[in-house]
Amino acid sequence: MNDFIYHNPVKVYFGKDQLCHVGEELSKFGKRVLLTYGGGSIKKIGLYDKVKSEVKKSGLELFELSGIQPNPRIDSVRKGVQICKDKKIDVLLAVGGGSTLDATKYMAAGACVDFDPWDFFSKWAPIEKALPVITIPTLAATGSEMNGGGVISNPETKEKIGRGSEVLLPKVSFLDPTNTFTVNSYHTACGSVDIMSHIIEVYFTTEPDLHMLDTIMEGLMRTVIKYAPIALKEPDNYEARANLMWTSSWAINGFIDGGKKHEWSCHPMEHELSAIYDIIHGHGLALLTPRWLEYCLDENTVEKYYQFGTNVFDIDPNIDTMNVAKKSIEMLADFFFNTLGLEDTFSKVGIQEKDFSFMAKRACGGGTIKGFKPLGQKDIEEIFRMCL
Repeated sequence: MNDFIYHNPVKVYFGKDQLCHVGEELSKFGKRVLLTYGGGSIKKIGLYDKVKSEVKKSGLELFELSGIQPNPRIDSVRKGVQICKDKKIDVLLAVGGGSTLDATKYMAAGACVDFDPWDFFSKWAPIEKALPVITIPTLAATGSEMNGGGVISNPETKEKIGRGSEVLLPKVSFLDPTNTFTVNSYHTACGSVDIMSHIIEVYFTTEPDLHMLDTIMEGLMRTVIKYAPIALKEPDNYEARANLMWTSSWAINGFIDGGKKHEWSCHPMEHELSAIYDIIHGHGLALLTPRWLEYCLDENTVEKYYQFGTNVFDIDPNIDTMNVAKKSIEMLADFFFNTLGLEDTFSKVGIQEKDFSFMAKRACGGGTIKGFKPLGQKDIEEIFRMCL
């Protein structure tokens, strides 16, 4: 295995009664706060009023930016950057799903530079400084509350690009599972797939790995498989929502990486789907992941599938290795499409074959995704066809 450095300084308040600390944490970074959120669901559940009360109670000056959409747009980032500069914002408070959190991170970075924030993605401009960000997630999915990554869409260029930097790590995150009680079944399902995908992208590797990390990843995946169906049936089940929320954070806070160097595969492919068709990210991953696994299965990779099938889905280890591998893919697909109830083909969600070549070329950057199995444009086009 490779040498690695692990450092995650995000402070987490977990539980039902932690918002009383929001004001004190914000106050450590200044007096002028920009509150960012999406379409207003935080007002319906009463979270907006609670947050606003805590901020005001601490004597802080509050500014707001609402309307951040799923697959967050660069125009929202630009609006936030302008407010930060005009109002001399000291700290940003992101309340909502992963899109709100991602967009807010780039507002924080954009406020510290004199160029357009899209340059972070189109020109790979350096991310060297950012205003402090505090988050209150309302969906278990992206894990943005505990990492320095973010994905932004540009409708004009039909691009969706992700980047990360340590300076984008939130300073503090407040994780209250009750804030996810009103998340509908579709978004709960998509969020659960997103969590699974973050783990699968790291788990499926041909690199030497730590047994300890493999067992942790297997436990995280088993947690999603156990609790996502409960959350669908009982939306206000605290145990289920809490397990999903904490698993979401640990799926992508860097801990499970263990020095692995291979690239992720399904995420760059999915970014092309949601860039063009604006599909919910987790649903796109559900469509792609079983087909990607099927495409990558061969005699050189089969052992990892065997491990996955026997340790995550409890498939009989005495069955032939290749049959266990195939059964594991079937069981994952069954979980996504039957247990979670997501549509199972591109055609059912409106994704058309005419765009495959364009999307595949961009997904691999005209070269190769050096992931679990190297994928060039033709490989990706075939995976797309398998999803039809």
